[in-house]
Amino acid sequence: MDLTAASAFMAGHARQLDRRRLELLTGTGDRRATLAALAGYRNSDGGFGWGLEPDLRSPESQPPAALHAFEVLAETGPGDGDLAGPLCDWLATVTLPDGGLPFALPVRVPAGTSRWWIGADPAESSLQITSAVAGQAQRAARLDPVVAAHPWLERATDFCLRAIAATERPRAHELMFSLVFLDAVHDSRPEAAAQLERLGALVPSDGGIPVEGGIEGEAMHLLDLSPEPGRPLRALLDPAAVEKDLDRLEALQQDDGGWVVDFDSSSAAGALEWRGYQTVWAIRILLAHGRRPAAVTTASAVRPDA
Repeated sequence: MDLTAASAFMAGHARQLDRRRLELLTGTGDRRATLAALAGYRNSDGGFGWGLEPDLRSPESQPPAALHAFEVLAETGPGDGDLAGPLCDWLATVTLPDGGLPFALPVRVPAGTSRWWIGADPAESSLQITSAVAGQAQRAARLDPVVAAHPWLERATDFCLRAIAATERPRAHELMFSLVFLDAVHDSRPEAAAQLERLGALVPSDGGIPVEGGIEGEAMHLLDLSPEPGRPLRALLDPAAVEKDLDRLEALQQDDGGWVVDFDSSSAAGALEWRGYQTVWAIRILLAHGRRPAAVTTASAVRPDA
């Protein structure tokens, strides 16, 4: 892992938000500047849009964008510049009666947006997107009492637990987001443990789960399903297989310093932004698992607890 090359890639190709996130990871960043970059995607209703989800480029607030917002809020911690509370308030306004979120709301500007976001039924709850958003919100809630205490999160959590229990064999993305969600609520919701064990048994030993309808080679891997070390889900996985997947992830850094993605985007901007996002994600995972860079920009570039 070459952080100097990764930083150069981000400077030349990535959006400001992901450049700021990488700075936080490497100990050189400013959390207020990162939150300011995130706030650029915020709407007056408290939700987020404007391509924060790179393949959904329309400006209106969307549930998928909330997933990415909570991910950043989990990285920056409490004192969020009044972003988390209004985001939870907005999510409460678009949550359906059963507690679930629709896969996407009506897309006002479809240009550059991937087909799966366009035409989603706003009156049908989606386990995939609700577990994705709630899972990241639960991560943010570890550090932010505003998120932890918000009634929207309890409603969404209840929906996910019911829907997961009623789903016999989830599709690849449903499985990934359900596992991340169950891992996040394992310590606070006793009923999550049995479901985590049940779904964990569906994970192949190598973690390679093909994505139905994806491009050739598109798959969920062990680190997609279990990105955080030391969590309950990790106890269900083969440590040797996890190490092998870390080797795989580390080897995906390209000559230009960035990481690749294995799925299609519907716009050139989306494809490039995903590479910046994936580069931050890969470095965060590798550092969290003790993988150290071959080169760093400064002597203090990597915190031991990153």
